[in-house]
Amino acid sequence: MSKPFLLVVQVEQANPGRVARKLRERGYELEIRCPVECGHALPEALDDYAGAVVFGGPMSANDDSTLPGIRAELEWIPKVVESGKPFLGICLGAQLLARALGARVAPHPAGMAEIGYFPVCPTVDGGELFDGPLCVYHWHQEGFEIPSDAVLLAQGERFPNQAFRYGDKAFGIQFHPEVTADIMETWLERAAHKLGLPGAQSPDQQRAGNLRHDAAFERWLDRFLDRWLPCEGGPE
Repeated sequence: MSKPFLLVVQVEQANPGRVARKLRERGYELEIRCPVECGHALPEALDDYAGAVVFGGPMSANDDSTLPGIRAELEWIPKVVESGKPFLGICLGAQLLARALGARVAPHPAGMAEIGYFPVCPTVDGGELFDGPLCVYHWHQEGFEIPSDAVLLAQGERFPNQAFRYGDKAFGIQFHPEVTADIMETWLERAAHKLGLPGAQSPDQQRAGNLRHDAAFERWLDRFLDRWLPCEGGPE
């Protein structure tokens, strides 16, 4: 029997969307835990799991002094990295990975946000995951520095660091490949107050971006998963 994938969400109503669907398509069962809002414990070791994905949320990677769930994730992530199992941090998940590896997470120096579809460009090392520039979906106000010994894979104009790899199997990405058109609409409704932030795209701009870029974004996710998951092409 194959080992399940562990999905760590930050809020109870979070929808892991396309990432969950793509993992199921590849034969993985999924287990979802929510340490911050629900107080779920994280496993001491990843022996019983094929890998882990940590998703985004409205809190900060610097909230470890006030949110026990964030502190628990920061303490747990190094164990996952050391295990050698596939690890993916998405948005806040990437910022938590960066902080767990000793790097700084902070707001944009001019108070800008990235909400909507914005381009990222691969570095020389990023050719392993990107064919070229790609327009991806963002929803964040903070960014991460690149940890020591990590490899920068993609850059952006407003937030320079957009994707990195640490070792062979731990990846952090600032953008949201899990988001579908339906999830985007949910975020636009639930977090409408964020749309007034400097740099946020309007709902119509985001919908137009989804129509234009979503298919290429989905192909990117397939390419990433095929590179990231075990080379046998299926679960352990």
